[in-house]
Amino acid sequence: MDIVIPVAEFCANALELMGILVIALLALYSTVRALMLRSKRIERMDVFREYRREMAREILSGLEFLVAADIIRTVAIDLTFTSVGVLAIIVLIRTFLSFTLELEMTGRWPWQRSH
Repeated sequence: MDIVIPVAEFCANALELMGILVIALLALYSTVRALMLRSKRIERMDVFREYRREMAREILSGLEFLVAADIIRTVAIDLTFTSVGVLAIIVLIRTFLSFTLELEMTGRWPWQRSH
């Protein structure tokens, strides 16, 4: 039982780091890609729309890692009513962000069918 908390802390920290790296590195990649596309005289609005879609996808990917880290940290390390309440608020905020980013990427809410 003594090993559970250090392992959970390591996993939560590793997932947080992965989430941060996914967002940061893919944001850098998308920015460089958008600048390269823009330098090829591609329509400015097309480049901007694609850049925003890519950024939304990257943020969503990173958020998945960050939510997983929060769940591990709350359940395995600090299971109190307060920590569960904070986790619930974080998950609600990140769910709202996910829905709005999905809307940004696809032009429809996740529960709407594509036509």
